[in-house]
Amino acid sequence: MSKRDCNLIVVGAGSAGLIAALIGANARAKVTLIESHQMGGDCLNTGCVPSKTLIASANVAHTIRQSRKYGFSTEDFEVDFAKVRERIRDAIARIEPNDSVERYQQMGVDCLRGHARLVDPHCVLVDGREVSSTSIVLAIGAEPHLPPIPGLSESNPLTSENVWDLEELPNSLAVIGGGPIGCELAQAFSRLGSRVTLIEQLGRLLPGEDQEASSLIEQTFVAEGIDVQTGFSAKSCHNGRLTIENGGSSREVEFDRVLVATGRTPRGKDMGIEDVGVRLRPNQSIAVNDYMQTNIGSIYACGDVVGPHQFTHMAAQQGWYAAMNALLRPFWRFKLDSRIAPWAIFTDPEVARAGLDEQQLVDGGIPYEVTRYEFTDSDRAIAEGQTSGFVKLFTKKRSDQLLGACIVGAHAGDLIQGCIDSMTHGYGLNKVLSTLHVYPTRSEALRLAAGARRRRHMPERLARIAKRLNELRR
Repeated sequence: MSKRDCNLIVVGAGSAGLIAALIGANARAKVTLIESHQMGGDCLNTGCVPSKTLIASANVAHTIRQSRKYGFSTEDFEVDFAKVRERIRDAIARIEPNDSVERYQQMGVDCLRGHARLVDPHCVLVDGREVSSTSIVLAIGAEPHLPPIPGLSESNPLTSENVWDLEELPNSLAVIGGGPIGCELAQAFSRLGSRVTLIEQLGRLLPGEDQEASSLIEQTFVAEGIDVQTGFSAKSCHNGRLTIENGGSSREVEFDRVLVATGRTPRGKDMGIEDVGVRLRPNQSIAVNDYMQTNIGSIYACGDVVGPHQFTHMAAQQGWYAAMNALLRPFWRFKLDSRIAPWAIFTDPEVARAGLDEQQLVDGGIPYEVTRYEFTDSDRAIAEGQTSGFVKLFTKKRSDQLLGACIVGAHAGDLIQGCIDSMTHGYGLNKVLSTLHVYPTRSEALRLAAGARRRRHMPERLARIAKRLNELRR
């Protein structure tokens, strides 16, 4: 066997690819990282960083409008969209060095710019240059899906990739798709001052989330003035008018710009993936096993091109497993446990979940109990004037073992970590209840929910004995 150029080729410098390259560099392997566009991938340039920066500015605008309830009288104010855009660019620029070519070259990673194409299970062609490796990790991501709506492509549609090129705030915005991206951006642009219509063809917003969470988000959006149209499908798009239908009824939505948020499709066209025998799923994602390995032993894949959960933290975790297993093959391997699979949606209120949801428990025939805690009972939430939302915990029947959790409310994405820790390390709600939590914080909600479950399960006989003992002691 001829000597290969490196131990590991990583194709794609997004969240999954950067972690894979980092792991390889830390293991003192010779790593080649290939990126055809921007280091940092979608998360840094068009995803998490710009969207959460936009949301933060939008939330400030909303708070100013709500300032009377905090004891302030404010005059009308204007949103300077140019300043908002500048703030987004500044946030990207501050984080960018962490994902830069310079940083990875300092680690010893050979960074190549160009389009990669698989030649065989051990070789990649990069703009005419062949690079060979013991193993290959594909972390090529996904891109926005544009549905085949007549007239849509001629209407200069916005997506999560090009919405950041907007120079002016649209007076009216039609958003097609009521999933996480559509809901986040719809609320953000509405709070910045756009007149927003949000269209979702299924019967509710966030159809993949808890029913109560979806209902609360929809109620919030309607109260904020967003025109929510669930159960409607977009049929045509012409001259600033979007025709939507629901059964036999139809209506027209006028817009200055239309934003499409109907999901993301895996990348990989013209890369020779199928030519070398890598198996794809029906949705064109790359099929992998629990070790992030494809059906071709030397080729691994991770991140959005694999799915099913297209989130940065999931991509990073998969990148770790892909790189470790690729480097240790065939001597050792690590199995990825994706049962917990947590995520958060950064609407206001936020929606966060981990583990199994109620529908999965029902479909799986798993006996379970539900414990709820409302933020209307939280001292911190009352003090902050943000009492919307709840904690919903799913435990195994007659056990304190946590099977899943859904939290809706301010900072839900932070609060869900307590549930993730419980499920990851195998301790139940009784341990959560016995753990000291700082007062007054929202994190107390988990402890108080655990306390509610404990009270509900206190044996009646033990309660009678305690009552009798205390009577005797008096």
